[in-house]
Amino acid sequence: MKHFSSFLGFSLIMVTAITTSCGKQQNSTKPVLRGDAATENTRIAYVDVDSLMKKYQYCIDYSAILKKKTESIQNTLSSKGLALQKQAAEFQSKVQSGAFTREQAETVQTSLQTKQAQLQNLQQSLAAAYEKEQDKYNNALRDSLRSFLKTYNKTYGYTFIISKAGDNILLADDKYDITEDVIKGLNKRYTPSASIKGQLTK
Repeated sequence: MKHFSSFLGFSLIMVTAITTSCGKQQNSTKPVLRGDAATENTRIAYVDVDSLMKKYQYCIDYSAILKKKTESIQNTLSSKGLALQKQAAEFQSKVQSGAFTREQAETVQTSLQTKQAQLQNLQQSLAAAYEKEQDKYNNALRDSLRSFLKTYNKTYGYTFIISKAGDNILLADDKYDITEDVIKGLNKRYTPSASIKGQLTK
């Protein structure tokens, strides 16, 4: 999914473990754990981002939406670009055949330059709108994932839940992989909005 190369700009999701202790005195200071004690009390899990992108329905839906937007932008720019090229070629041909006076040629040339500038501005505007849409998607995805993990972690009490993307984790025991649990939980909570439904059916 090349559209989401910027997906999950955060590389680490820190989730505070929810713990309780019997007989804990109020205002007492919890000692910092070091060495073996820290290791024994640290629980880490990871989520495979690639699998999440492929199986979380929200990602699937938005991938389709962004693909449609990309194709629409490309078609628009290609159509306008080809039309401008045709006009420029016709202008050049008429200039060479002497069909224009000097004043007429200057007027047409100025018009073509204006159209070229407008096309460049349109390209920048469409690119900015697309980037804004990507940011909206990424932020919503991040918020959705964090919200789910906070609830999920109330049961499992992990100290850290990290994201596995590509080779950023070189080796990990599968028993610490909670990806499928997270995907199932996210899909269970997900209901596409009217906006998403509308964009998918366009």
